[in-house]
Amino acid sequence: MNDQQRSFFDRLVSIQENYTKEAIEYWSKYSGLDTWQFWVGVLMLVIPLIVIFFSIDRKHIFIIGFFGFAVHMLFSYVDATGIRFGLWAYPYQFLPFLPSFSLDGAIIPVAIMLVFQWTLKHNKNFYLNATILAVIFGFGFKPLLTAIGLFEPYKWINFFYIFLIYWFLYIGGYLITRLFMKLQEKRTDKPI
Repeated sequence: MNDQQRSFFDRLVSIQENYTKEAIEYWSKYSGLDTWQFWVGVLMLVIPLIVIFFSIDRKHIFIIGFFGFAVHMLFSYVDATGIRFGLWAYPYQFLPFLPSFSLDGAIIPVAIMLVFQWTLKHNKNFYLNATILAVIFGFGFKPLLTAIGLFEPYKWINFFYIFLIYWFLYIGGYLITRLFMKLQEKRTDKPI
């Protein structure tokens, strides 16, 4: 790096460090253990994980788990990007440095994992059922979070765009999973 580039980069690192300190301070003042919002975040993390632990089909656990992980990762990337560009924010957080951890880490992947599991077990159309879940999350759950102050859309973001994001990410996770399933079948000649 030349001196000008180093200076600019060091300034960016400093801004990130200061942002993190401010976020932790905000969390301790307004989002900490003494707020009901914190405990809602805990419940949004723990309850879905308990549900999936007891209801996941152990016969297909790796495929369902892989699908859930793919959805989790896609949502984490998109959520972090939306936050960074100021398209939405979470005023109350379970962890100050992972603003949407309860959503990206539990509620969203677990809900779509259960849909995926159901479509596998009953030979139903995943695309239709993923669309229904995207409608529920985009036009029901996110407006509810907004109404109780746990989610704030900004700029041009509205619930229709939120629905589209959910839908594309569900389908993206599904297509990634199907690709890996096909690769597995070709390798072992055993369908999963």
